[in-house]
Amino acid sequence: MSPLSLDLLRTFLAVHRTGSLTAAAQTLGLSQPAVTAQVKTLESALDRPLFDRLPRGVAPTPAADELARRVAAALDALDEVVESELPSDEAVHLGGPAEFLCEVVMPMLAPLVKDGLRLRTTLGLSDDLLADLAAGRLDLVLSTIRPRVRGVQADPVYDEEFLLVAAPPLAAMWRDAKAGVPLVAYAEDLPIVRRYWRTVYGRRPAMAAQVVIPDLRGVLSAVRAGMGISVLPAYLCRDDLAAGTLVTLADPEEAPINTGYLAVRTGAQARPAVARARAHLLEAFRANPLY
Repeated sequence: MSPLSLDLLRTFLAVHRTGSLTAAAQTLGLSQPAVTAQVKTLESALDRPLFDRLPRGVAPTPAADELARRVAAALDALDEVVESELPSDEAVHLGGPAEFLCEVVMPMLAPLVKDGLRLRTTLGLSDDLLADLAAGRLDLVLSTIRPRVRGVQADPVYDEEFLLVAAPPLAAMWRDAKAGVPLVAYAEDLPIVRRYWRTVYGRRPAMAAQVVIPDLRGVLSAVRAGMGISVLPAYLCRDDLAAGTLVTLADPEEAPINTGYLAVRTGAQARPAVARARAHLLEAFRANPLY
């Protein structure tokens, strides 16, 4: 048998790790037909099938598992040598909630950016971001949903506590009346406020939003200006609470908490830039007592 092309083996390994021809194509920067053709060429050269086609993605055969076991370490080591010795303009693609990514994660990554990391970000909801991660369009995602997708690894990295807050003048009105105080919300259906009310008060909130701003930083600004009360994550309003420009309206024994996860595509971890960014974020979260 003629020596196998490294390109064929790299493509095979990407498909094996992602469990998808489409995701492998995204990872490698190739078209899906090109990835399919390379897998078929390798199967022909080895004279055995490597993947079973499924309605969604592919499943490796025992022969594919054995081939991956034999070649993965060598290919990863070769890629690491090349990327460490030669300049690369490859960027790390990171996704997460807009407010958390901008307020918390960007400062964490500043040292890596100063050291040459090229970073691209996508802001959005966890469901959409995890779909992009599985498809190979993102390398890392901060998600408030635990991903249960083949080829994606996730580590819990932070707990996001929610607080009912207001500017001091409105806090006095709330304590006197509770009803009739304006509400500022992230969305019309009050997802954050509704969860807080159910957890703390055991019922749905009776009020409707007077102001709706689909960005928690805007909600914070409106509450700070005295436009109404709201429920906000603690990381976003801790400075205002320390300065006295906001106060909490309740001190529940058990406040609502979201657990956040750092998710990575298994195949992307072979890239040194992705592995370095992931390791740095894990260490930064573990070193910060707030998370």
